[in-house]
Amino acid sequence: MNRTAPPWTRDRVERAVLAVLRPVVIVFFLVATLLPFYYMVLLSLRPIEDLLLRPDSLLPDPGALTLATYADVLRPVVEGGQGFLELLGNSAAVAGASVVVALGIAVPGAYAVSRLEFFGRRQVSALFLLVYLFPGIVLAIPLFALLTRMQLRGSLVGLVLVYIAQTVPVALYMLKNYFATIPEGVEEAGLVDGLSRVGVIRRISLPLAVPSLVATGIFVFVIAWNEFLFALLFLVERRDRWTVSLGLAQLSGSVEVPTTVLMAGSVVITLPVVLLFFLTERLLSQGLTSGAEKG
Repeated sequence: MNRTAPPWTRDRVERAVLAVLRPVVIVFFLVATLLPFYYMVLLSLRPIEDLLLRPDSLLPDPGALTLATYADVLRPVVEGGQGFLELLGNSAAVAGASVVVALGIAVPGAYAVSRLEFFGRRQVSALFLLVYLFPGIVLAIPLFALLTRMQLRGSLVGLVLVYIAQTVPVALYMLKNYFATIPEGVEEAGLVDGLSRVGVIRRISLPLAVPSLVATGIFVFVIAWNEFLFALLFLVERRDRWTVSLGLAQLSGSVEVPTTVLMAGSVVITLPVVLLFFLTERLLSQGLTSGAEKG
């Protein structure tokens, strides 16, 4: 007796279609994501003569690849280079200081909003994000006047203050949501054992919130690393204090700089952020997708 094949139900059709579409979609997004970066790296390694002869080639000639463009980008300006090594140091100092200070302000603020009762507690969360209703250009003129009066224009310290003002509200908002997921019973047990409120934060809440701290810190770091408008506004007169975003803008606006050198500068700027994401990928994923309470 022959068995008839089961009917093509909606579930079977959807599974069959998804089985085909899933690898196709994954490959498409991988190509769309990696191809521009691959081409940028390839251009940075090719001599300008080879690029002029074969501008559309995606297959490199291993014998023609060179690191001379990177040497040109990193070499100091006084030696005829682009001085990106110094710019990287400036950007790392600004972004690192912004992360430390922003988290130092956001952690106690977010904990207070998520745990302590006070007047206007519910409205504070909305006020955190109110600053993002205003475009950066609206804040540029008042900040320029303020930092000029404080004699901080042209200073990396002034730039750090600007980035802190930009990032602390959203850092507070992100951390507040995570602190709210920590079971209150765990903290109450610490208080019963004799810990102060500060001790509870330091020994209980912060260790549980490490993934969220990493995610928030990376968010602040990337903003400070890539920001251009305020860096241009406050540092344009001080070439020795430029950040990498200003250095790259100078390369892209110069007709004397070869495309290969511009691409090398782009790789130099992008690589630290990519490495940071790879090194903290696990904690970053936890901080963005999960809470601290375990079932």
